[in-house]
Amino acid sequence: MKRIIFIVLAFIAIPIANAQDHFLNPVLAGWYPDPAITDDGKGNYYMVNSTFAFYPGIPVFHSTDLINWKQIGNVIDRPDQVKMTGLGVSRGIFAPDISYDNGTFYLTCTMVDGKGNFVMTAKDPAGPWSDPVWLPEVNGIDPGLFFDDKGKSYLVYNSEAPDNEPLYDGHRTIRMIEFDKENLKTIGDNRILVNGGVDISTKPVWAEGPRIYKKNGYYYLMTAEGGTAVNHSEMVYRTRDINAAFIPYEENPILTQRHLDPNRKDPITSAGHADIVQHPNGEWYGIFLAVRPYEDDYYNTGRETFLAPVKWENDWPVFDLGGEEIKYAYPLPEGVDISKDLPPLNGNFSFTENFTGEKLPLDWLMLRNPETDWYDLKRNKQGVIIKTRPETVSGTGNPSFLAHRQQHLKGEASIFLKFNAKNENEKAGLLAFQNENHFYFTAVSSANASPVLQLFKADELLKTVTLKKNTDEIQLRLKFDDDLYTFQYKTNGKWKNLGGEIDGKFLSTKESGGFVGVNIGPYTTSGNAKSQNEAYVRWFKYTGDDDIYEKTKNKF
Repeated sequence: MKRIIFIVLAFIAIPIANAQDHFLNPVLAGWYPDPAITDDGKGNYYMVNSTFAFYPGIPVFHSTDLINWKQIGNVIDRPDQVKMTGLGVSRGIFAPDISYDNGTFYLTCTMVDGKGNFVMTAKDPAGPWSDPVWLPEVNGIDPGLFFDDKGKSYLVYNSEAPDNEPLYDGHRTIRMIEFDKENLKTIGDNRILVNGGVDISTKPVWAEGPRIYKKNGYYYLMTAEGGTAVNHSEMVYRTRDINAAFIPYEENPILTQRHLDPNRKDPITSAGHADIVQHPNGEWYGIFLAVRPYEDDYYNTGRETFLAPVKWENDWPVFDLGGEEIKYAYPLPEGVDISKDLPPLNGNFSFTENFTGEKLPLDWLMLRNPETDWYDLKRNKQGVIIKTRPETVSGTGNPSFLAHRQQHLKGEASIFLKFNAKNENEKAGLLAFQNENHFYFTAVSSANASPVLQLFKADELLKTVTLKKNTDEIQLRLKFDDDLYTFQYKTNGKWKNLGGEIDGKFLSTKESGGFVGVNIGPYTTSGNAKSQNEAYVRWFKYTGDDDIYEKTKNKF
């Protein structure tokens, strides 16, 4: 079956609301897409997500009850494991799957625009994980392993249409091939399990994310269908003989929101790419990706991980949503309480990161693998020193940008920055980043030998404010409220606006494309020019305050 993981966050966290009779969705807020889960048979669950061109890659979360999660590591945490230099933001690491068998954890994944599919192993899911073993004969994406109790192992994956002759755009297949788990290689030829989707006459698109389970003598194949946008859905098939045809469930899809009114209040949409697992109390639950649009199909938080109950009807698994709509909260499983000791991953919360550890906290990211040591956590007792380098976030390298996911529709993030620009090329400040062409940057720089504060929309300069001479310390803040973003600054006294309210839809997935959400954090660059400068960031503060959680709390 599948497995799950805890991630340790190195920050001071203050929950704002914490009801005890229900758990909140998403269970992983911010862009944690393509979830996969497994257990070790000893009461431990482990979960992983896609990270695309961000590093470290593939967060690993742990839980003992499916409700309280903690990040315990990252699968890709050594720069030489998987190289992402030169890749676009939404390329690279796609749809990892985690599985467990006889003391070993397996991680299968696809490196898009890279070397393709690979498998990694670990004895401890917190790491270290092995270097990848590449599977060049597996042509496609989304590989996942299934270990049959009859002794054989299988790899299932998304692949091209039969004979590589698609009948329509998006025509794909789900295939299976035997896998040698000892030598980490495939055996023999692959077999098509699904051609197109449940009903090829309807031209179903993008059958992907396959998972195989075994229960009550049936083998179950669960796949996503319809693409990862508003038509996303989850389908299930079954057979009693793994070598025979998988028959689709007559009531498919077992999870979707595609048929609902897009103008409904507080919608959760685009649900799919699911995985199911049995709770310690015997009940079943499923994780899946979905999004929280604030208007039409606009959302800035990316594809997030949700959790919902699963029921079995006539030996078929069906998501039990409590109606047609996915809920922002579901009753806690019997015997489970919300932990107050774990850093929060959902609901409303605040935290301050002082960068006092010897390593970056596990949930902090950067673009692509670091090839040099450009940040220093040890020189000061508090804060991080970041080198000003030529690399920019508009390129495909590894710029001096420390990123934290935007996890709420409403909230704010701020930094305390010390920086003295020596010329107009050198800039340091607070970045709200979606991809190479969609970001806002408020930057301390220099003009006419005087310090200035600038606001950029990608490479377009929107606003410049001249600062007082010798100003080298400043606080920068970003406030976000659905599609309204406001940058502010403070040198002493009150906060002042820089440029007024700006269009947050520019950072939405609908306008920027791709598969990630907004990332916020300190960034410094010399714009392709050489530099010996550096920025000092004393702290990063974040507060998320989505009103939907207060509404949800009042319902329980």
